Amino acid sequence: MKNKLLLTVLFLSFVYSYGQVTISPFPFEVNQSITITVDTNSNATDCNGFSSPNKVYLHSGVGPDANPWTHVIGNWGQDDGVGEMTSNGNGTWSITFVPETYYGLSASEAAAVTRMGMVFRNENGSQEFKDNGCSDFFFDVGAFQLSLTSPSDDITITTSGATINIQATSTQTADFTLKANGSTVDTQNGITSYSLSPTVNTTTSYVLEANNGTETLSRSFQVIVNPTVVQEAIPSGIEEGINYDAHDPTKVTLALKAPNKDYIYVAGSFNNYEFDNNYVMKQDTDDPELYWLEITGLTSGQPYTYQYWVIDESPIANSPQLVKVADPYSTLVLSPFDDPGIPSASFPNIPTYPAGQEREVTLIQTGQTPYNWVVTNFDKPKKEDLVVYEVLIRDFDANRTFQDLIDRIDYFKNLKINAIELMPIMEYEGNESWGYNTSFHTALDKYYGTPEKFKEFVDLCHQNGIAVILDIALNHAFGRNPLVRMWMDDPDNDGWGNPSSENPYFNQLPMHSFNVGSDFNHQSTLTQNYVKKVVSFWIQEYKIDGFRWDLTKGFTQNCGNGTFDGDFNCTNNYQQDRVDVLKSYADHSWNVDPTHYVIFEHLGQDNEEQQWANYRLGDAIPKGIMMWGKMTNEYTDFVQGYSNNISRATHTSRGFTAPRLMMYPESHDEERVMYETVTTGNSSNSSHNPQNLDIALKRMASMGAISLTLPGPKMIWHFGALGMDNSIFTCSNGSVNSNCRLDTKPQPQWSENWLGDADRSLVYDTWARLIDLKIHEPVFEGDFSFDGTSQNVRLHLFDTSLPAGQLNNVVILANFNVIDQSINPNFPSTGTWYNLMDNTPVTITGTTDPILVPAGEFIIYGNQQTTLSNTENPTGNDLISMYPNPTRNGFQINTNTDHIVIYNLLGKMIAEHKGDFPKGHVFPTNRMEKGVYIVRIKSEQGSSIKKLIVE
Repeated sequence: MKNKLLLTVLFLSFVYSYGQVTISPFPFEVNQSITITVDTNSNATDCNGFSSPNKVYLHSGVGPDANPWTHVIGNWGQDDGVGEMTSNGNGTWSITFVPETYYGLSASEAAAVTRMGMVFRNENGSQEFKDNGCSDFFFDVGAFQLSLTSPSDDITITTSGATINIQATSTQTADFTLKANGSTVDTQNGITSYSLSPTVNTTTSYVLEANNGTETLSRSFQVIVNPTVVQEAIPSGIEEGINYDAHDPTKVTLALKAPNKDYIYVAGSFNNYEFDNNYVMKQDTDDPELYWLEITGLTSGQPYTYQYWVIDESPIANSPQLVKVADPYSTLVLSPFDDPGIPSASFPNIPTYPAGQEREVTLIQTGQTPYNWVVTNFDKPKKEDLVVYEVLIRDFDANRTFQDLIDRIDYFKNLKINAIELMPIMEYEGNESWGYNTSFHTALDKYYGTPEKFKEFVDLCHQNGIAVILDIALNHAFGRNPLVRMWMDDPDNDGWGNPSSENPYFNQLPMHSFNVGSDFNHQSTLTQNYVKKVVSFWIQEYKIDGFRWDLTKGFTQNCGNGTFDGDFNCTNNYQQDRVDVLKSYADHSWNVDPTHYVIFEHLGQDNEEQQWANYRLGDAIPKGIMMWGKMTNEYTDFVQGYSNNISRATHTSRGFTAPRLMMYPESHDEERVMYETVTTGNSSNSSHNPQNLDIALKRMASMGAISLTLPGPKMIWHFGALGMDNSIFTCSNGSVNSNCRLDTKPQPQWSENWLGDADRSLVYDTWARLIDLKIHEPVFEGDFSFDGTSQNVRLHLFDTSLPAGQLNNVVILANFNVIDQSINPNFPSTGTWYNLMDNTPVTITGTTDPILVPAGEFIIYGNQQTTLSNTENPTGNDLISMYPNPTRNGFQINTNTDHIVIYNLLGKMIAEHKGDFPKGHVFPTNRMEKGVYIVRIKSEQGSSIKKLIVE
């Protein structure tokens, strides 16, 4: 137990000041009342400081020296009073408490406390207050304190025969003992100031102990004597990163590129994480910046962990001599920060993080059994046919795992999509994230599941004709990334920092205006090699079909202005360097896989995007990079019932030679169309008010008719197909707040069984039918004319090369006004046309005779029946149509009805509906088994008998 003999009056005579933070009294015991005061008038210039905060919260913890955050009080971002401080009226804020009580410590826990950590924030966590260098504040706990003043670092690097200066002080008279590699080498008794200058010839671990008669404190440090680095040619075939031996499961060869470094230790579970000269990496004779080492004596199938301990004997100012990092090319890492929050059901049997280490370590395992792929050569859907479903696994289902996607595969199959795009699944910082804060680009984030489970998901998708595309953030990396930390500015020596001037991969300041994290320098050959290795890894290891490259505007070196903001106008304008380097990355993808999908999120100028969209279209396997095409505002206005112009939804409007525009009305970055519609839709006509959910959902179904059917790849943001109407700013508790953009979202789509809701499934079924048409009917890959300049939209798709008896002309009419409108269809010919939602025929006698389209609805006509459905119209009543058909949960009739009877094929009545049903009323089928049914319809247009398919 800490010494408590000092009188309280003595404590009250001292106050400890940390510049911005003071503690009174100081020193203090864990069971003593203390007052912590923070001065928000001063703050480090490189931190996210306070700006006249309304409230200040203390977020703090106590524990042993190794982890002052063992016991934490504070709920980050919550204005709940926990840790709230009191204003003193002059920009200072205070809080008073007894640590032992405040942190709820048991007697044994209190006895182990030697250090307190703290940061300060405003009420919602958007502003934080830290020490200079953006590090946490730390304070010693206890009246008896031991301070090691020299060496100043835990590790000192020197040469053999050097003399080191050891100095320490204690707050009470004590007996000092110095141990070297476990043996006592010096004792000095009854002092408060210790000093010794021994000579060091070999790497030595020191422990200095001080005993005041009641308590013993200790401080540990190491002196590293620099080793001899062997120069030897790297074996043939060894690449940077982890190299397993196909014939010998007892060894692995590691290679690391490390310009400006003097030597590198490999420290791992195979050598007890020690500075072992037997594990100093060799230097390649041809490339002295390349270090390598063969690790032998491993047990096949046993997991091991390791780090690189990278040493620069004479670092530049503010950079460390020693940096401990995981392998930049790790395929799995163990994280002391994130792994405790990963459920065992998501990633069973995660190996234990090695005791005594810090930050991420690389996980390796020789002799692994290869995954047995069912599909070994997946035939990808054509780019022109792609309908991509964008998914954030975190918000897809309750468990947030690859297994959830596997379990819901029917959801994707029945929607008829042919590609799934996953937001980043590479190791990112934290667990609850969108994934763009990537730290390891070749490591799978364990929060979503195991590598085997992810391969199972990819394989299952391929078995069902669905391509898998990964969102990849290679514009930047975050602070845990080894390539950031190996060459960093770290003035406060806390092991974190931004890239230094020596960093061969990253810019010190961003060279564009949209930066997050640290900005890669894509004109660096090392960076280009790194990016290409990342691309190759995911294609070869996981059979990934394509990448969506995040924030390609940031791949330039031309738009830095000496600040963290960059040059906005420059960033948005054409930049030849990023045109060229991104072409080279696409070329590499196609060298690995000639049919690989390359998608850029550029959202820039047409003249620059044309360079990529029109690139290598003349190849034997036509290429062309697909460009993200945001049309959120335009389509949202239409669904809301307001005017806009959606003409730029087409690739031709942007000067693309081929359909390489991946147009979307919704993505993860944009506000939900349905939320905007039900919140601020055009309510001028109460009969067609889009703020009513059922009306908004019908309009959402119609949005699919004039977005999904346009030539070229398209994208759906998840649960848009069920009319998701939660705001992008929905908080995890269901409220809406502008600070909750990145929050984990509620999942009503499953808990409320939206697939069983007739109104919501109307969107799903309608889109599924439209997607099916787009993918399987060749006419949707042909030519088109498009009038999207008003709320009355007309789309004509045609292909004159298709045979006369085949569907080769499609006319789509949509009315996004809030009143019924007659639209000139401008049919290319008269005669019999067919409603392609259910193949019911209609006779066209005048090509320009206006057709009445109800508010918020659409009609899709084809000059031939589609081959996708065997639906018949036994009575031949052309005026009555039933859609969607096939369906899952419900169907509608295009006219007012008063009697509907549904029979199975044995003549048994399954359901009957009597009443005055308006056109568009949804008749539910969610309780009906899959199969074929006969529907008798009595309506104002007469009677009809139709065949209904329930999927």
